Amino acid sequence: MSSAKRTDRRTAAAHPADGHDMIRVHGARENNLKDVSIEIPKRRLTVFTGVSGSGKSSLVFNTIAAESQRLINETYSAFVQGFMPTLARPEVDVLDGLTTAIIVDQQRMGADPRSTVGTATDANAMLRILFSRLGDPHIGPPSAYSFNTASVRASGAITVERGDKKAVKATYERTGGMCTNCEGRGKVSDIDLTQLYDDSKSLAEGAFTIPGWKSDSQWTVQVYAQSGFVDPDKPIREYTEKELRDFLYGEPVKVKVNGVNLTYEGLIPKIQKSFLSKDKEAMQPHIRAFVERAVTFTTCPECDGTRLSEGARSSRIGKISIADACAMEIRDLAEWVRTLDEPSVAPLLTALRDTLDSFVEIGLGYLSLDRPAGTLSGGEAQRVKMIRHLGSSLTDTTYVFDEPTIGLHPHDIQRMNDLLLRLRDKGNTVLVVEHKPEAIAIADHVVDLGPGAGTAGGTVCFEGTVEDLRSAGTVTGRHLDDRAALKETVREPTGALEIRGANTHNLQDVDVDIPLGVLCVVTGVAGSGKSSLIHGSVPAGADVIAVDQSPIKGSRRSNPATYTGLLDPIRKAFAKANGVKPALFSANSEGACPTCNGAGVIYTDLAMMAGVATPCEDCEGKRFQPSVLEYRFGGRDISEVLAMSVAQAEDFFGTGEARTPAAHKILQRLADVGLGYLTLGQPLTTLSGGERQRLKLATHMGEKGGVYVLDEPTTGLHLADVEQLLGLLDRLVDAGKSVIVIEHHQAVMAHADWIIDLGPGAGHDGGRIVFEGTPADLVADRSTLTGEHLAAYVGA
Repeated sequence: MSSAKRTDRRTAAAHPADGHDMIRVHGARENNLKDVSIEIPKRRLTVFTGVSGSGKSSLVFNTIAAESQRLINETYSAFVQGFMPTLARPEVDVLDGLTTAIIVDQQRMGADPRSTVGTATDANAMLRILFSRLGDPHIGPPSAYSFNTASVRASGAITVERGDKKAVKATYERTGGMCTNCEGRGKVSDIDLTQLYDDSKSLAEGAFTIPGWKSDSQWTVQVYAQSGFVDPDKPIREYTEKELRDFLYGEPVKVKVNGVNLTYEGLIPKIQKSFLSKDKEAMQPHIRAFVERAVTFTTCPECDGTRLSEGARSSRIGKISIADACAMEIRDLAEWVRTLDEPSVAPLLTALRDTLDSFVEIGLGYLSLDRPAGTLSGGEAQRVKMIRHLGSSLTDTTYVFDEPTIGLHPHDIQRMNDLLLRLRDKGNTVLVVEHKPEAIAIADHVVDLGPGAGTAGGTVCFEGTVEDLRSAGTVTGRHLDDRAALKETVREPTGALEIRGANTHNLQDVDVDIPLGVLCVVTGVAGSGKSSLIHGSVPAGADVIAVDQSPIKGSRRSNPATYTGLLDPIRKAFAKANGVKPALFSANSEGACPTCNGAGVIYTDLAMMAGVATPCEDCEGKRFQPSVLEYRFGGRDISEVLAMSVAQAEDFFGTGEARTPAAHKILQRLADVGLGYLTLGQPLTTLSGGERQRLKLATHMGEKGGVYVLDEPTTGLHLADVEQLLGLLDRLVDAGKSVIVIEHHQAVMAHADWIIDLGPGAGHDGGRIVFEGTPADLVADRSTLTGEHLAAYVGA
């Protein structure tokens, strides 16, 4: 009877709570969005498409996901909010129907030297507990197996304030797993002193050759010169033994310099703290070049690169130590964990197996837990972040993905699609920013933004199904079924770059000749050894220019004009035309508005609430002093020039009285890589991932080099932009350059003169050359996974 009543209630009028099946956005104006109003279905997979810079990220990340996170943060107490990042409300009139947003973006993982795949995913934490329970001999708690924890011993008297106060002798001991020699980094450094200073000069004469260390005004240099430990006027080679020891290895001590208390310490520990404590990949290019010159990194001889103390390495489960477990490929580690049958730690083994199986399922079984997090590609980092969400019991959550197919071979994209559909089928809303046709094809709903990029974009051109998109006539719809054809004739190589016995990471003594003077594509499934072969074996000399996926450095004060060096010739042209100093035409120097210090806006910090940025009333957001804006060049002031797009500036500096060849050359390179719509003064922080990569490419194109190495240049590129990229690669080769591209995009493969395919699998199943030849031969051969997918792509 009660069952019948429940059925009746269910078939009655729909419950009001069931009506909230849409995320409604009205009047979104973030970045370049132009009053966008849209309704996105919940519990469906929605793909956002459009050319690079059309406003996809502004709508999905900066509006929907940002507001969801802000509202969640507001549920915490004011005290807790004080410790959280403050988020401003996006520029939007109405946002309705939001659910908790989980963002899985392309940001590279922390580049700290002690951060590994295991520490970033909690797999190491579970392994440490496992060894602390089952390891033989037992050496201590989980911290005894952690390379981030140092051993500590202390003893002394403490006063116990209870009744009669009395001193009690106490000892404290904590066992850590950190190798004392390398401090948990796995590598030790040897510093070449000749790269730090010129010993024929004194400190007063500018002996230091370290970037940024100028003898006249730099505080660090003044500490050495005025410390009293060395004679600043004596050449370093004439120092006594004591002076040299104090200069190189002196212990930290307080000294007074120009009336200010500062800390003096020896040059070697100073360099180790300021340069070597950071990951090399995260350094600015000129700093990284200095470190590579001055420092030799070698595997720690005491721990053999495992980062762990002797005690941690001696404790084993069966024949396996925690160092062995972390060095295994994750799929092999998962098999080993399955062999462990210990009821006392059954819940832990289950959780660890699930985590390791998630790695394998997502296509990262070839990684090892001791792999440094900073060495993961953008696509690998994104998939590592996905792991913690795969087994989640949460439903009615919004998952937001930023191009999840980056770094994936066509063979792996199907696996990623299955994971996205699984998240949706659990009752979640999945929002995906994507360009690949294979990923767009699985969408329940497609939102196409455009029609162009920058100011020409920011509107919704299409909403509907994938089938309707094909006939919609938008840029995406027209290019969705584009297929690059195989070239009828390929270029002949002019030489070869010989690689012999390459064995970096998983490479298995690879011998290969990379042809020069042609467009050579290196491909293979994710983890097959492409980057190891090229970045690890192609010597990064004066003739090789490598454009990788590392993020470009830049604050909100940096913009395309400052990053590319374009502002230098512009400032000089303004200065020459007006007979004043070039520094006046920099918003980061003498010409800056004194009220906002050249930022253009005034930032008001409101503690735990979101800070407010208001346009500067004095300069009206132009960033310069009024007197500077009176100087004109070609009829424009400096703020008007920075407000131009690249395309407008190319015309402006190309002809007439404003003709400036040095500036025009840089602008041409920016236009060549498809960034003609960017404004010169647009902050770098507002650029998308694809725009940043192309900005980096444009900058490197100005360098003198015969071999270009590009790492997935199609990242973040719309189907329509890929065609332009192929034209750019052709122009580079026709100009006499050699272009080596690490790429998965079939259009680039089809356009290549020569293909090198690695595999056949990932990790220890890869690392071998499975094909060398022309794209036509690869299609005809079909002996590899790449060959099969390329043949299907070109319709062979």
